[in-house]
Amino acid sequence: MAGHVIRRLVQFVPTLFGAMFLLHYMTSLSIQLTGNPVRALFGDRTPTQAQLDAMTHAMHLDDSCLRHVGNPCLGLFFDRLGRMTQGDFGIDLRYRPVTQIIGDAVPYTLTLALIAFLVEVVVGVGMGVLAGRRGGGAVDYGVKISTVLLISIPVFVLGYITQLVFGVLIGRPLRDAAWTPDWLGAVFSPSFKPEQPFASMLMPGIVLGVVGLAATARLTRTNLMENLRADYVRTARAKGLTPNRVVWVHAVRNSLIPVVTNLGLTLGVLLGGAVIVESIFNVPGVGREIQRALFRGEPSVVLGTVTILVLVYLVLNLIVDLLYGLIDPRISHD
Repeated sequence: MAGHVIRRLVQFVPTLFGAMFLLHYMTSLSIQLTGNPVRALFGDRTPTQAQLDAMTHAMHLDDSCLRHVGNPCLGLFFDRLGRMTQGDFGIDLRYRPVTQIIGDAVPYTLTLALIAFLVEVVVGVGMGVLAGRRGGGAVDYGVKISTVLLISIPVFVLGYITQLVFGVLIGRPLRDAAWTPDWLGAVFSPSFKPEQPFASMLMPGIVLGVVGLAATARLTRTNLMENLRADYVRTARAKGLTPNRVVWVHAVRNSLIPVVTNLGLTLGVLLGGAVIVESIFNVPGVGREIQRALFRGEPSVVLGTVTILVLVYLVLNLIVDLLYGLIDPRISHD
């Protein structure tokens, strides 16, 4: 087990290094093509050369390679890499440290991802088990049709529909009612409410969870139906075990390995993604910060946040890999 973990950690290095260099090159190329992003901060005002030089130097954008289109700026990359190893991820155009930006945004993204993950696990796996136990029945057809519909609807369309129906058409009269408590009004709010942070993130969390729910349900259904036809299930039934014990203790457990893989990858996507959902519902999470940094041309924010998200994604993959042994003792990492 320890050797496997060490090997996986060693594999993190080229993956992380490659992702960081790709991000560095893309942000450098953007600056080379569009010019110094510091100028955009002043809008219509014309800054003095001293102000422009001071801000450009503070953001480490004064390297001469940024004036030559296509230059990979290797010196600037290794300089950034050295500062990151010391905990310095840079600053944004308002001189806020990137670590502070991430620290303020991470709790919201974690809460949103946790809500979405629970929705995907509870509802998705539950729907898959119900459909798999009754293959070819009305429940099975209902699950298949509903999951196809969910897969075919883009997340931004689903987000705007949910915001309109539940946040405006249902939520507006509900919030205007005198008997409605503040937390219930926040649940049916079309946007994030700082005074009711958790309640106002339930709706976007559910929307985000529905994105992966359909795939989880179909994957659970397919694997469960396959395992229910296996010899060990027939043997368990022949021994007189109850149907629920056969399904939940034997068949479902052996069906979970591909499902857990999918859920682990989904959780990484939820933490690193959520850009669209956070933007629609105005949640001040990591996704919204990345979007703002891209529009403003803040390379330090993009590099810092995405680097941390890549690390989280790699760690989650390692945890999922280790969970295989707990689900199926036949799997060994030695």
